[in-house]
Amino acid sequence: MDIHLLGSTGYHPNQRRHTFCLMMPEIGVVVDAGTALFRARPLIETDSLDILLTHAHLDHVVGLTFLYDVLYGRSLDRVTVHGQLDKLQAIEQHLFAELIFPVAPPFQSQPLAEPLALGGAVVTWFPLSHPGGSVGYRFDWEQASLAIVTDTTAAADAEYIEHIRGVDLLIHECYFGDEYAEFAAKTGHSHTTPVAQLAAAAAVKSLVLVHVNPLDESDDPVGIETARRIFPNTTLGEDEMVLRLPIST
Repeated sequence: MDIHLLGSTGYHPNQRRHTFCLMMPEIGVVVDAGTALFRARPLIETDSLDILLTHAHLDHVVGLTFLYDVLYGRSLDRVTVHGQLDKLQAIEQHLFAELIFPVAPPFQSQPLAEPLALGGAVVTWFPLSHPGGSVGYRFDWEQASLAIVTDTTAAADAEYIEHIRGVDLLIHECYFGDEYAEFAAKTGHSHTTPVAQLAAAAAVKSLVLVHVNPLDESDDPVGIETARRIFPNTTLGEDEMVLRLPIST
């Protein structure tokens, strides 16, 4: 199964990256609705879409306002946006306020329940420490597993380590390089070394770093070799990168 990393930065887009959005077209699942959601339109393969939100900060939800164009010319049976109840309420009350975006696109909101059954996977969610709150997701298929963690502060002994333990693929935020560790702590984000230490401690098989700092448009905004010295199977995520898991859907 292909996992399309539609957007790989945080906060705001830059010339190289759009804000975080991930899609699994074969099963009709999207994680977060960043500015990169516009890229989902040609990838739609299913009769429904399930959009899982980690939280309600604008760089993760503004793409919901793009759904009119994303769905244009498509006859989907339903679009469901999953998230914590307070986040869904904030989106309805503020993002789709009459004076901001008065006509919401055709989707239904569904407060998170556990577990979810999507695309042949059991999907669990777990709380993360971040201003305003956030959640991570784990997908377990018979053949493989995936965890997605963004907008939190990583540590080798993070409270969520058991939720990601042993996954085949961990997609984890790494907003800052180690030189900005103080900013990471202040803003509720992660920097390179603790993310790699967490991946090693959780015995995951591979690590992809996402939600990087949009102010750094270089080829290496996080110090990738620092991560690889701790966890060799580390990749820096890029927009429109396609990751693969050995899953038959």
